[in-house]
Amino acid sequence: MGQPAGKQRRATYADLKAVPPHRVAELVRGTLHVLPRPAPRHANAASALGADLHGAFQRGRGGPGGWWILDEPELHFPDPEVPGEEEALVPDLAGWRRERMPELPETAYFLRTPDWICEVVSPSIAAFDRDEKMPAYAREGVRHAWLVDPLQRTLEVFSLVPGRGWERGAVHRGAARVRVEPFDAIELDLSALWAK
Repeated sequence: MGQPAGKQRRATYADLKAVPPHRVAELVRGTLHVLPRPAPRHANAASALGADLHGAFQRGRGGPGGWWILDEPELHFPDPEVPGEEEALVPDLAGWRRERMPELPETAYFLRTPDWICEVVSPSIAAFDRDEKMPAYAREGVRHAWLVDPLQRTLEVFSLVPGRGWERGAVHRGAARVRVEPFDAIELDLSALWAK
């Protein structure tokens, strides 16, 4: 028997796996979101930020080490609406403290919630990042979130407040040199994130 009129079938992880590899697919609350690969400014901002954090916090070069910093990891969270089903989200960057995740998993995805995520927003996906993904990250206990906008040249900082959700902190702009939790052990030059 088919679906009732007006009711769409919930997408599954099998639907996500069927998406062509030149696209980015995410599964949130039973809805499959298929997105284009990042545009050059988006990719540059994520790459530049990842390089700064990876060197200092994963490798310990010029910073304290003690983290895994990864580009576009696939995160699996329980679907809050259907027991036994999963969501699959792909932040631009994510970080785990090694004390919480001493080794990388053998799977192609992560079941352990990261300590930090970063989404690089663009006009076509900003609402999805803010309205769909940020609540999922809060629900799953991600403690720190950054939203980077390479067109507006901003870095928005969020901290999770238990029982209340995200608390928006500072918004850093332009060529500011900043120290931002949880990576405030080093100074970041935001001008490196904005393509010239």
